[in-house]
Amino acid sequence: MKRKNPIIALLAILCLGLAFAACGSDEKSSSGSGSSSSGSDSASGNEIQKVDGAESKPVTTVGSKNFTEQYVLGEIYAQALEAAGYKVKKSLDIGSELIAYKALKGGKIDAYPEYTGTALTSFFGVKTADVPRDAEKAYEDAKAGFAKDDITALAPTPFENTYKLGMTKEGAAKIGDPKVISDLKGKEQDLKISGYPECKQRQDCLLGVQDAYGLKFGKFVSSEQPYQVLDSGDTDVAFVFSTDGPLASGKYVILDDDKKFFPPYNVTFNVRNEALKNLGPEGQKVIEDVQKPLTEKVMQELNARVDIDKQKPEAVAKAYLQSAGFIPKS
Repeated sequence: MKRKNPIIALLAILCLGLAFAACGSDEKSSSGSGSSSSGSDSASGNEIQKVDGAESKPVTTVGSKNFTEQYVLGEIYAQALEAAGYKVKKSLDIGSELIAYKALKGGKIDAYPEYTGTALTSFFGVKTADVPRDAEKAYEDAKAGFAKDDITALAPTPFENTYKLGMTKEGAAKIGDPKVISDLKGKEQDLKISGYPECKQRQDCLLGVQDAYGLKFGKFVSSEQPYQVLDSGDTDVAFVFSTDGPLASGKYVILDDDKKFFPPYNVTFNVRNEALKNLGPEGQKVIEDVQKPLTEKVMQELNARVDIDKQKPEAVAKAYLQSAGFIPKS
């Protein structure tokens, strides 16, 4: 079922989370049109300005991996650079991180968004258990790894997309409304937990969580549809990702990782040094500015608009940039 007023939800999150200069409270829904119909300047002073000489620079090819969040991020970065006057080609839906990184190193694309924890474990040989739990340290380590391949990792996003344990609100209420994973201790033997099939045998998933927290769940339910099995009651707890679209519905609760078991997975926009030179400091600033409002709640809402409301990533990215005042409303 389609959620009500997803655009108002996004605007409210932007207003509350970032205190934009003149973020109004009288926006009207455009009923899935992909853009806001507010008559006020919702973020005066944020609008992207044309960069002198940008139109004469070589084309920048922006890539992404092959899932919703990556499509949306790729569109946000590409449209922001276009708003600044740069010529941009989009090569979204490249594939897995290994395919995307190969394309970046080979010059088939000039930039794409990647997660710090993914970069460290997939590209730079760091074991999951050894990834720094401090987000800034993880970013600095990933940045150093990219630099060896003549790639610059720009400043990370405020949000991260990492594993979380989720429950329905109703299910959580039945066991005393746990707030952190440690609250499950002594109750977990009566609980079913769900995750992707490989999660059961992975040290960075079920095995690691049970070891780190001293838990032993009653049953593991293999499923690639965590919210479906939660809603049906087939499981009590599920491994989810922190920016999943369904979390924007308010139906679920997330248990805080109080022992900091899961590594940080903030996003960095990774750019070949040659391409970054063409973009210049002005282009870099555009990228880093447009991602500043991307909190966990905002990213959940953007993903939900694609996965639940069935909007196109291009339209969702445009509405985000408009809502935050980076581009004018059309």
